[in-house]
Amino acid sequence: MKEQIIERVKELLQPLIEERGLKLVDVEYITAGKPVLRIYVYNPEGTSIEDCEWISRRIGALLDIEDLIPVSYILEVSSPGLDRKLKNKEEYDIFKGRDVKIVLSEPIEEGKNVYEGVLQGLEDDNVLLETDGKTIKIPLEKISKTNLEFKPNGER
Repeated sequence: MKEQIIERVKELLQPLIEERGLKLVDVEYITAGKPVLRIYVYNPEGTSIEDCEWISRRIGALLDIEDLIPVSYILEVSSPGLDRKLKNKEEYDIFKGRDVKIVLSEPIEEGKNVYEGVLQGLEDDNVLLETDGKTIKIPLEKISKTNLEFKPNGER
């Protein structure tokens, strides 16, 4: 039931997201306690409160019409956050151009298992990372976690 709600919410969101020029990062439906439907959206030019309010109003109205969630729930729409952990494969393209820190489950070269750099996206099942003036390929299966990094004042 939970997965079907999440999938249907994603379907309903897709045209709204595209209309606003946003990217859908994630949808969570938490049923412990008072149910919460949490939607994360990303605007490559900077996610604003207005973006979140706009999506919230429109998806809230659609969800009321669809009567998708049969109980009272809390709707939250927000940006993914500055230092967010990437959760799925698609996010490696969504956050292309952002600073990231990648921790590997096992080293891929010279015993190194932590990399920082600028995310260049995904190619096949390899994450492309610009670091130390070159682009390296990191196999997805060797990554234990990737976090967005917030660097104040554009420092690298």
